[in-house]
Amino acid sequence: MVGKKIILAVTGSIAAYKAAHLVRLFVKKGAEVQVLMTPSATEFITPLTLSTLSKKPVFTQVIAEHEWNSHVELGLWADALVIAPATANSLAKLANGICDSIVSAVYLSARCPVFLAPAMDLDMWKHPATQANVQRLQGYGNHFLPVGYGELASGLVGEGRMAEPEEIVAYLDAFFQHEQDFSGKNIMVTAGPTYEAIDPVRFIGNRSSGKMGVAIAEQFAERGAKVTLVLGPSKLAVKHPNINTIKVESAQQMYEAAVQNFEQADISVLSAAVADYRPAVVAEQKIKKKGENMTLELEKTPDIAASLGKMKRPGQFIVGFALETNDELQNASEKLAKKNFDFIVLNSLQDAGAGFNFDTNKITILHRDNMRKDFELKTKAEVARDIVDEVAEKVLSLKF
Repeated sequence: MVGKKIILAVTGSIAAYKAAHLVRLFVKKGAEVQVLMTPSATEFITPLTLSTLSKKPVFTQVIAEHEWNSHVELGLWADALVIAPATANSLAKLANGICDSIVSAVYLSARCPVFLAPAMDLDMWKHPATQANVQRLQGYGNHFLPVGYGELASGLVGEGRMAEPEEIVAYLDAFFQHEQDFSGKNIMVTAGPTYEAIDPVRFIGNRSSGKMGVAIAEQFAERGAKVTLVLGPSKLAVKHPNINTIKVESAQQMYEAAVQNFEQADISVLSAAVADYRPAVVAEQKIKKKGENMTLELEKTPDIAASLGKMKRPGQFIVGFALETNDELQNASEKLAKKNFDFIVLNSLQDAGAGFNFDTNKITILHRDNMRKDFELKTKAEVARDIVDEVAEKVLSLKF
């Protein structure tokens, strides 16, 4: 953590008193700390206390004493934004983009990882509205520190306590230790659907949004890799500077882009939902409605995964995906061997909250040695982290 630039944002909770100890621990670790406070947080602990410990002025307003504290510059400056304590009110505002304080302004401008340490009473934490806000924020890629169990300010006993300062520092320390573990690696990720034209208006496609593949690309990029993202038709926008996005539409275009970029890729993750068939003939003009039936002849599209599997050289690593509706394990195992993957990520449409267009996913990872890992339902950002961690375990330890 030495030399890391950390923004500590303190919101209005009785747990704000822990911020003083948290600042001291960050500074002791060698980090540079800039404290932000909401106006209500200053009712619990003074800016003077945190300014003295951080050796920097504490910002409580975007505009203060005729000066503008640039939330944009702060968002670009930081290596991490830590919001501790994060109240139910703060979570609700951040989840919905309500920008009414310097904390929310910096959050909305930040390009660094964001860590939230919730603090509130038991029933507030358990309320469906709060849990929905947590899920939304996790879907944005934010990191949540687990709430503690114990006596709360109300006198109740249960979940809702802010994580202890030592736990927060340990969490960030572990994060920074492996954050650049893919530095120097070239990664290729395919993501999204493909659209196969019938005529200038219509196409054959699927319901993939590309969320899973984009999350994987962003996770690799955050950990230092240079990423080429071959993205089918998708509304998603990727902003990370380490990601070069190649937009394609058809399976043929995705095949050509994947083959072109495969040679220099150390690791390829084939998460795109590629059409297996396309119209044999594409009409040059819009097809008009005639008669009761229309026959459409289809032909196979290029098998991207199989082609890359045959091209794979020693030292390259390929991760495949299998979305199944029945006989999931058998089908995924057969695909793993047939396509020459190093491991395959299986998810099933039978699992609630998994599959296309959800912000969550539930996966099983199958390896060539029949080793199997099952994961619970998580946000796609968390699933991406699990997948990249699995790649790191195999590739970076030279186990493949």
